[in-house]
Amino acid sequence: MSTPSSLDALIEALRCLPGVGPKSAQRMAYHLLQRDRQGAGRLADALAHALGAIRHCGRCNTFTESDVCERCLSPKRDASLLCVVETPVDMNMMEQTHAYNGLYYVIMGRLSPLDGVGPRELQLDRLLARAGDGQVREVILATNYTNEGEATAHYVGELLRSRGIRVTRIARGVPVGGELEYVDAGTLAQAVRERKSVDGG
Repeated sequence: MSTPSSLDALIEALRCLPGVGPKSAQRMAYHLLQRDRQGAGRLADALAHALGAIRHCGRCNTFTESDVCERCLSPKRDASLLCVVETPVDMNMMEQTHAYNGLYYVIMGRLSPLDGVGPRELQLDRLLARAGDGQVREVILATNYTNEGEATAHYVGELLRSRGIRVTRIARGVPVGGELEYVDAGTLAQAVRERKSVDGG
């Protein structure tokens, strides 16, 4: 017996989610239709509402329902600091550290020539305009330490420095609570290179 075309369409649609292959998508589709039709309805409604209501913040480019997000409008944030991250998830992780109180710019990706993602696709001209608004004194590059993230940080850093803007990069090294025995050699080598002096007490 052939699968109903609408079910095929649902399975195919679910495959757009990261890490979801054909079998996982099929399992999800059957679960929603067989065991949780009410949940499927809520999911459909929430997705439709989000697609209609959520847009990009005019200042930091993250997701928001307003023209400018609450974080960008907050007078409690340090407007002289601008942290560049790849995704809204990365921004949320930075916030969870409680170690940063500046503003952000989310580039929504990273440079990846093999995937056809260049400076134009990331709209880096918008970042340059934001960083050059006269208030920003330092841009902190917090892209991931992947090959693409490193290339993005290097490219963006060069663009900003050529405009006289101070640029820094988040450090990397041994994780808090990590034991050297379990740290990979590359991370340990970086921690040695980025070592800091110990203040006498």
